[in-house]
Amino acid sequence: MPKFHTTQAAMSIDVEDWFQVENLKGVIARNTWDERELRVEANTDKMLTLMDKHNVKSTCFILGWVAEKCPSLIKRIADAGHEIASHGYGHDLIYNLSQNQFREDMKRGIGIVEDLTGTKIRGYRAPSFSITDWSIDILQELGLTYDSSAFPTLAHDRYGKLEGMDSGKPIVEIRPGFHEVCVSVLKIGQKGVPWAGGGYFRLLPYPLFKWGVKRILKSNTPYVFYIHPWEVDPDQPKTTGLQKSHKFRHYNNLNKCAARFDNLLGAFDWRPIGEFLDDYLTKNPPTSD
Repeated sequence: MPKFHTTQAAMSIDVEDWFQVENLKGVIARNTWDERELRVEANTDKMLTLMDKHNVKSTCFILGWVAEKCPSLIKRIADAGHEIASHGYGHDLIYNLSQNQFREDMKRGIGIVEDLTGTKIRGYRAPSFSITDWSIDILQELGLTYDSSAFPTLAHDRYGKLEGMDSGKPIVEIRPGFHEVCVSVLKIGQKGVPWAGGGYFRLLPYPLFKWGVKRILKSNTPYVFYIHPWEVDPDQPKTTGLQKSHKFRHYNNLNKCAARFDNLLGAFDWRPIGEFLDDYLTKNPPTSD
């Protein structure tokens, strides 16, 4: 199948391991992480191979904890030409932290990754998209210039919320010099249906998901996709005692996700978020009042 050519599609990966996912926190205690089987390295390498096959460069939002455990992986990601960005250190929901706790988490996560790669980080994605207004001020204080955590118009039990977001503008300057690059929704009437990846990518039939991406792009709206390494790993350890909804969210269609990801990589022209943002701002310069 020929590619759908566009300069408005951005690929991103949240680099975390299977046991760090919010859906599993009820049965996997934080103090047991060091005892768990590390699978993030092999899974991310699988994704790097697929992206290399399709000549795709992505933004990798690196969890600092993973960078500590798998430093060679982070160096391979950077050496392959992917944009290095931050996912914080400990994968805590932002609104469950104090401002000082969040600041220290970010300093630790950013410092580890920058030391490993020699790259100045400019972008961030919040765990489970738990972004808050006050966290933006801290991100900017730490030298970052964009966040990609907001789902415009959609309510969710974990997602955060930013004031002043406009569902009609997927890229918004929310502070002078600091931009929010929204993860994508498909507008149906006045509502935005999640269409950016993750569990939605695994839940919906692939032809339907691909159709939705094309519809977003044909409307001349930038598109941002996200995925996690554990989503291409159907053989990951199975946990018991989960709520039915959490079990479904985490395990649904893991056996199909790698093939779908492979197909999606080949279906569109992808670029990292930072490059995508720079190009968007060049084509849409800010206007003075």
